[in-house]
Amino acid sequence: MKVAVLVPDGAADWPIEELGGKTPLEVAQTPNMDEVARRGIIGTVRTIPEGMSPGSDVANMSLMGYDPRRFLTGRAPIEAANLGIEIADGWTAFRCNLVTVEDDIMVDYSAGHIDQNDASGFIDLLNRRIADEKTRFYAGTSYRNILLLEGSYEGVECTPPHDIIGMPIKDHLPSGQGADLLISIMERSRDVFASCELNQRRKRDNLPQVSMVWLWGQGRKMVLESFEKRFGLKGGIISAVDLICGIGKLVGLRRVHVPGMTGYLDTNYAGKGDAAVEVLKEETFVFVHVEAPDEASHMGSIEEKIKAIERFDKMVVGRVLEYLTGAREESRIVVCPDHPTFISTRTHDPSPVPFALCGTGIPRGRFDTFSEKSAALSGIHVREGHELLVMVATLKAWDPRLFKA
Repeated sequence: MKVAVLVPDGAADWPIEELGGKTPLEVAQTPNMDEVARRGIIGTVRTIPEGMSPGSDVANMSLMGYDPRRFLTGRAPIEAANLGIEIADGWTAFRCNLVTVEDDIMVDYSAGHIDQNDASGFIDLLNRRIADEKTRFYAGTSYRNILLLEGSYEGVECTPPHDIIGMPIKDHLPSGQGADLLISIMERSRDVFASCELNQRRKRDNLPQVSMVWLWGQGRKMVLESFEKRFGLKGGIISAVDLICGIGKLVGLRRVHVPGMTGYLDTNYAGKGDAAVEVLKEETFVFVHVEAPDEASHMGSIEEKIKAIERFDKMVVGRVLEYLTGAREESRIVVCPDHPTFISTRTHDPSPVPFALCGTGIPRGRFDTFSEKSAALSGIHVREGHELLVMVATLKAWDPRLFKA
């Protein structure tokens, strides 16, 4: 059995007044996702366990078939693993965003999606001015970087910067035991960046200033069971996001490089679709993640979100569906956002998301469109997100009666 899991990050949403009470997923032209629903079944799945934060780490670990309540130690350790950063016993990894703050308001969680050269320059500056034997900074991808600190910080509460756009940062600084050191590092970074040459050049080039680092997503080293051992499947992961690739690396999936992958609106959709087909020709599993709908939601752009969904449908879902249909091998396709990202709030939500599933042993349902509304009306609900892939990969025949809401 060949299995393809296709993830339009953050595509699910609430109905929007400007769209006549419809969601972007309902308005977008999605003939291929609709075809997956038409050939098989749709339903809802809770990818965020009760009480957990609706982060991409939690949601995508669920979609890869691992219970985040059991395995997840934090977001940063996953990204550190992808970057090959070893977390020693007794140390904690933090996500270290380069952000833009104006008048103590969080303006941009990514400093304008800072390019790699500038981002590495800022991290190098921190290592020269702040790092010591207990504090180490590592360049990641764009604004997504890593800080390692000696000690345990499990009692600290940190807020993702993309959740506080337009809000005063003073209301969302780290809190709890150990927070004082984190706040000190963040404030020291403001001093380091305030008049540095990199920011002066960015100002001359009309680029967003890097005001400071924002620390969050902390955790200790994480260990996961091999994907091949767990599911009997072997393959690759296609994503521009370190977090997603980090989960893949921890479980032994091969990271597939696609030229032009950006993790943003301009990503190479067609390249991802073609790469997914190449993986499936040789192996039995592919996980394709596209960040663009989520980024559009964080921007609050309805138009860009619809475009991102349509491009994902045409160039990723369409390409994989066409190949597996023509290959005439036993196979299954799952299309599922990792979590909702609401245009109205510009942030993630823990609500269940719609999924569509078709392929070998999957009965035809009664819905011809893929949307939040159709999924809710189907009456099929998977209560534990990590169980979805377990069922897709191991059940010979899918009986919808087992998963009634």
